[in-house]
Amino acid sequence: MENSYVKFTLGNEITTEQKDFFNQNGFIHFKNFIKQETVNDIVNASLQVQQKWITEEKIKVNGIPIKYGKDLDGTPIVQRFAFINQHHPVFSELTHDPRFTVLLDLIGKNARLGTEEKDGMVFNHYVNGLDSKFTQMGWHTDGLRDIFQGQKLNPMLNVGIHLSNVAPENGGLRVLAGTHKQSLYNMLFRKKYFLDNKADAQEIAIAPEAGDLTIHDGRLWHRVAQSTVAGEASRRRVIYIPIIAGKYEPKTEKSPTALYQRFAGLVK
Repeated sequence: MENSYVKFTLGNEITTEQKDFFNQNGFIHFKNFIKQETVNDIVNASLQVQQKWITEEKIKVNGIPIKYGKDLDGTPIVQRFAFINQHHPVFSELTHDPRFTVLLDLIGKNARLGTEEKDGMVFNHYVNGLDSKFTQMGWHTDGLRDIFQGQKLNPMLNVGIHLSNVAPENGGLRVLAGTHKQSLYNMLFRKKYFLDNKADAQEIAIAPEAGDLTIHDGRLWHRVAQSTVAGEASRRRVIYIPIIAGKYEPKTEKSPTALYQRFAGLVK
């Protein structure tokens, strides 16, 4: 496993060097996208949404199942929030950061931030405790969804805003650089989707600090590794929001739950 790669700073435009790195590797890492004060505001806002959803016993958001679990002290927590941008002004305001417009250039024409599509802004809360239901995620590509639904494989990027300092031993995002250029066959069959959690000799560990931003191509093979440490040191929070192109397909509270989302229990 490698952990050395070039990290960048996001400016008013995507530079040629940044675009070349992304096109070659299928991912990119920008340092210091948001300040620690903003990170704290985001975490506090997530706790407010969490309390509301637990009180309401909310099961789904726009057809997307909410993933509940237990904290280290056994109290219930939400471990995966979908469309959280529609449930608190802090998250809604974050989506209007003008720097997201700069990122659209990585796809090009007709790209947009998917605030109302797919799963919207997703907030993930990982913690490695005895009762945790969400400690890792097996190998997958984000583009499988389009194929599964019989749609054209449209350009998609997943933007991650990291809210925790993550060393490799804390688990986190692992990517297979360059696999966004693979054949459709390899995209479908290179790994066993979500069931395969094994480390790959070629994987790169993405090790962000709180406030960093990463982007990976939807066709890129990646996984979320389980923390090798337990307890408070394993706690990780990260936001993901898609940049997409193609037909506009917003979700609403009347949206059905897709078949593959009914197997969410396979994702531990």
